[in-house]
Amino acid sequence: MSKEQSLSELLDKISSKVMKMNPMSLDDIPDVPLYMDQLTTMMDSKLRSTLRRPTADKVLTKTMINNYAKNDLIPPPYKKKYNKDHLYELLSIFYFKNFLSISDIQTLLAPLSAEFFGKSKQNGFGLDQIYSEIVAMGRGARGRLKEDMNRIYTAIDKSFVDYPDDKKEYLRKYSFVCLLSYDIFLKKYIIEQMIDEIADDYVVDRDGTYDEELRRKAAKEATTEATRIAKLKEERAKAVEKIRVDKMKMERIVGSDKNSVFKRSSGQK
Repeated sequence: MSKEQSLSELLDKISSKVMKMNPMSLDDIPDVPLYMDQLTTMMDSKLRSTLRRPTADKVLTKTMINNYAKNDLIPPPYKKKYNKDHLYELLSIFYFKNFLSISDIQTLLAPLSAEFFGKSKQNGFGLDQIYSEIVAMGRGARGRLKEDMNRIYTAIDKSFVDYPDDKKEYLRKYSFVCLLSYDIFLKKYIIEQMIDEIADDYVVDRDGTYDEELRRKAAKEATTEATRIAKLKEERAKAVEKIRVDKMKMERIVGSDKNSVFKRSSGQK
């Protein structure tokens, strides 16, 4: 059995791997469209090192890509070929799917596809420019992450000092995971709130056409549906109240009839 790594040794090892992770640059993405096999091979060569189990896990498979197209996460290929814009969206899905549902990814990417897919040569505002700007904004993220990890480690290193040595190392690793997990939880919550806002603001038809009029129509339909439901609830409440009142009237009538019968019976005696 190998010797257990200390938290410090483990963080140094992980940090070394993280610092070697680079997002795919525009130069890594070929200008020519690719067939499915070419696409999966290229993505695998660029992203395999980011997988948890590089020798076992898959970056992308044919089934994955077909399902993404089937579920409208990406536009379908043209003549069985995938262009640069397909690759930009597949890269987004590769990262998003680690912490977002397929439904959330679909909501997030739908306006992107409708507004910018295949538009680079038309107006200069395409997915390649967007991807390039996002990569530029993300520069330095790994350095900031390492600083944050060092800050957390410093706090944890001063904890559990009175615990037995055979328990201390596990508790430090567990604490580190807890602190990182809470940070992820908060960021995931923020992301989900933003996606919900996007879902309210953007409506994309099944053919991939984004339309402001469609958004207004959807909002109107939602308001109409809410009004209909409210009206049904009101009518139901009135019906329930009527049944209650009728029941009370019937109970009074039955009670009155019983009293009359009792009185007549008493008079006969």
